[in-house]
Amino acid sequence: MAVKWDAADYARSSAGQQQWARELIAKLHLRGDESLLDIGSGDGKVTAEIACKLEHGSVLGVDNSPEMVALAQTTFPRDAYPNLDFRLADAAELPFEADFDVVFSNATLHWISDPRPVVRGIERSLKNGGKILLQMGGQGNAADVVAAMDEVRGDLEWKDYFDGFEFPYGFYGAGEYCRWLCEAGLICGRVELLPKEMVHPSREAFAGWLRTTWMPYTQRVPQERRQRFIEAVVEKYLQKHPAPADGAVHVQMVRLEVESRKE
Repeated sequence: MAVKWDAADYARSSAGQQQWARELIAKLHLRGDESLLDIGSGDGKVTAEIACKLEHGSVLGVDNSPEMVALAQTTFPRDAYPNLDFRLADAAELPFEADFDVVFSNATLHWISDPRPVVRGIERSLKNGGKILLQMGGQGNAADVVAAMDEVRGDLEWKDYFDGFEFPYGFYGAGEYCRWLCEAGLICGRVELLPKEMVHPSREAFAGWLRTTWMPYTQRVPQERRQRFIEAVVEKYLQKHPAPADGAVHVQMVRLEVESRKE
């Protein structure tokens, strides 16, 4: 099932992803003159932050969602960001040949069940000596959220909407990704699983995150019943993981972080 992104809603509900992206950007140690490809640029705000660090370089953000690309192009126009561009492209079919010094991706590649074509495309896209920094959901990511989703979708009220449902995310371990890098001719540098905690300031913010990033589940449900389904998942999750006195909702995540390079 292809998901349809609500780009504006995602932009409002993705503060957690943006904060983690900033932590990842700091690990790039950019000189300021590189050409960089951002895979899964989404609404463009992370890609624009990178562009601001590349005064003498350039950034291309690619995404397979026309809605996301259109929002990014509108929000960050070329006249205000002359070293930044956005393009519609599928991560599994990258159309580049030795065009970039750096390939970067944050919170995107777990959307792809078979990452091997992506890794081969990254290798083709890089210049010799180029480097890679990727972060995505890894093995065990958001397991408690997945459990709540699965429990709710199994209820009599919802189960008919999930006939034939298959787990949609590629949450892989370090060993698998290291093997795929080597098979593509890349150097397997640092590849590790990193436990992290995502904190949503309120029940409403948590529901917004579910609505805007768990669409393979939520979009199985008709639009008029979708919010009810999301609220059922929120309730199920909070039954087992109650919010503290401040009302914040804590989610245990696992990120797979990949540093590699092309000789």
